[in-house]
Amino acid sequence: MYDVEQLIAGTWSPGSGDRTLTVTDPRDDTAVSRVPVSSEADVAAAVKAARAAAGDWARTAPAARAAAVHAAANAVEAAAGELAGIMSAEMGKPVGEARDSIMAGVGTLRQYAELGPTHRGRALAGNDEAIDLMAYGPRGVVAVITPWNDPVAVSCGLLGAALVTGNTVVHKPSERTPATGHRLAQLLAPHLPDGVLALVNGDGPVGAALAGSEVDVVAHVGSTATGRAIAAACARTGAKALLENGGSDPLIVDAGVDPVWAAGQAALGAFANSGQICVAVERIYVHRDVAAPFVDALAAAAADWSEKIGPLVDTRLRTAVDEQVRAAVRDGARLVSGGVVPDGPGAFYPPTVLADCTDDMAVIREETFGPVAPVVTVDSFGAALSRAAESPYGLAATVLTASMSNAQRAWRELPVGTVKVNAVFGGAPGGAAHPRRGSGQGFGYGPELLDEMTVTKAVHIEAPSTGW
Repeated sequence: MYDVEQLIAGTWSPGSGDRTLTVTDPRDDTAVSRVPVSSEADVAAAVKAARAAAGDWARTAPAARAAAVHAAANAVEAAAGELAGIMSAEMGKPVGEARDSIMAGVGTLRQYAELGPTHRGRALAGNDEAIDLMAYGPRGVVAVITPWNDPVAVSCGLLGAALVTGNTVVHKPSERTPATGHRLAQLLAPHLPDGVLALVNGDGPVGAALAGSEVDVVAHVGSTATGRAIAAACARTGAKALLENGGSDPLIVDAGVDPVWAAGQAALGAFANSGQICVAVERIYVHRDVAAPFVDALAAAAADWSEKIGPLVDTRLRTAVDEQVRAAVRDGARLVSGGVVPDGPGAFYPPTVLADCTDDMAVIREETFGPVAPVVTVDSFGAALSRAAESPYGLAATVLTASMSNAQRAWRELPVGTVKVNAVFGGAPGGAAHPRRGSGQGFGYGPELLDEMTVTKAVHIEAPSTGW
């Protein structure tokens, strides 16, 4: 059993709250971690301590801040195996995959440690007798509210960018992965001055208290409903809302592609991490010319994935996923594989393939966040594009095509932040995008995240009059 504490002004403690949460292993329902829930007073104290530390940290040389983040990255790397075990126990990701995601977080910390000192202002062309420049500085106190599905990598990105640009941070991890967040904070905090990093713990009310407090930025990765509540809170306080929220990412399979290769890509996108990825493939539009062999190959791929897939994070999510699948079948979808809740403990759900789906089904309209691949057959690439675009979300999309003109048309027309051509995952580490509509706002990755964490000030300097 992992016992979790909060961190305020350099001091670890259980806090002053009167509630405790227990997290269970989604594989066998055994208790994994116990966390005292932070009170509103604890949240206020964490923000106050972060505000008190903000001035000195902002004045710390960028190279020194970068060195601290580099040292923190080294500490996380050294403890990656331990951290992976905790993450796996709390949210079910296999240990090897958990370690891979942690190492991605280490890489992100190092990326921001390198970029931070070079994030600087620019001179402007003004009067010869004056100096005009654009100066950048930290925003102040950043509240970071992170999810359970990739708790280390996401946290490292937001924490690294905020810290290296001179902000102080109050971090609230998901209540599903509190021990993972606690151990990460233990690894980071020794390399930072007291108060620069705070940790508070708990569920929705704690996140709401933090988002509504006197912070300068609220950076959130999670559900659309929570993101909208945070945006409303920021509208009241004046804080900047930086949001990456839900998605229902489409995959388009064009005519003329190898259906077996396309099915492999679809399976990877839909079943990796049991479908619990923000940019997972949630709906598939396949050209009629290749639909039949594609569905057959996808069913075969689902069978292969069933041997290595982990559980969903909890039975509540499994019930929601299963209800979407059952509703689709009632409304005419054909269950090709999976779709049956297994006997036994835990929150396992099989890789599931649905054919003959329609746009009005919840499994197409909404975010499923489970290992489900619903297939819609279309008559043309243009029809696939238009139907893929009809969504309240705008996170990412993938297009599998041998046509360069169709690829060009797709990335220009799809109203999403990221378009991937012929690969469901991948991309250069510096990539950043703007999620749209219900999927959020602002940059969450890449060098542009440093811009989100800083403010720009125009400065005009003239020499004083000499009286001559």
